[in-house]
Amino acid sequence: MSAKIRLYVEHPLGGGQSVPLEKGQAHYLFGVMRQTVDDDVLLFNGQDGEWRATIAEAGKRGGTLICAAQTAPLRMPPDLWLMFAPIKKARTDFIVEKATEMGATRIIPVMTEFTNAGRVQRDRLQAHAIEAAEQCGGTFVPEVAEAVKLDRLLDGWDTARQIMFCDEALAGADAGLPTSSELVAPWAILIGPEGGFSERERTRLDKLEHAHAVTLGPRILRADTAAVAAMTVWQQALGDWKN
Repeated sequence: MSAKIRLYVEHPLGGGQSVPLEKGQAHYLFGVMRQTVDDDVLLFNGQDGEWRATIAEAGKRGGTLICAAQTAPLRMPPDLWLMFAPIKKARTDFIVEKATEMGATRIIPVMTEFTNAGRVQRDRLQAHAIEAAEQCGGTFVPEVAEAVKLDRLLDGWDTARQIMFCDEALAGADAGLPTSSELVAPWAILIGPEGGFSERERTRLDKLEHAHAVTLGPRILRADTAAVAAMTVWQQALGDWKN
């Protein structure tokens, strides 16, 4: 019987490697999913690919798995960051989950002048990224960075990384992705808050040679919809979807 459960672990994986389970993982496997000794589970850690492991010990507070064989190599997504202004809790969770599924390598909550959201709990969002990777079959988990102010982020920006600046003020205009040698560069997508970018922020971004203002169509999209739409457009044009 093939393994159907995938689990992210922070432990080296390899042939014969013993992998200890944390209390929460043990509860999920043995209490929720009713797995027992000798059942198989798929493991990944974001570095060593995916491995089929057999449950050697099962308990309420922990357990042990033994790696048997690699089932998939590490598959790195394109070098794409998603930067977005946090919104309501459930919709921010949605953005992180979808960004993980769609191949972001780093996710950065960005505080803009019109951002209307409370404290960003990075650990909780990182957990959502892990769960999304477990569900979608990915072998890589993007880092969710600490929230940062947009100005500070741009002040320390590596200009080798291009920015796809999704500007809702361009809705309906003819503004798309560049199609030159810039395609091979690392990229970041920037999604603004529900109130849009301020004029000062828009002016600063427009002056950056490595920032490319684009439209996501003739209608203004909600922030969570815009994040998915932007990643779809980028993946289709520049990412690994087109391969």
